Amino acid sequence: MDKIKKILEQIHPEYDFEGSDNFIEDGFLDSLDVVSLIGELESTFNITIDGMQIIPENFVSFESIQNLIGSLK
Repeated sequence: MDKIKKILEQIHPEYDFEGSDNFIEDGFLDSLDVVSLIGELESTFNITIDGMQIIPENFVSFESIQNLIGSLK
């Protein structure tokens, strides 16, 4: 989770991602942020995120992002 947290903090250092239950609903991530996040996740974790997996539910929390990464390893 630390790597994910660091990536999110690079995208938006002004937000407290740990205090959020839903990054998208809280306005922490928009569609362009998700594109940046995907690129960073793919390079950091050596994975490929398929277009079918790019849905809001996969990017709303640390847990959902971790689950996505785990499903691709």
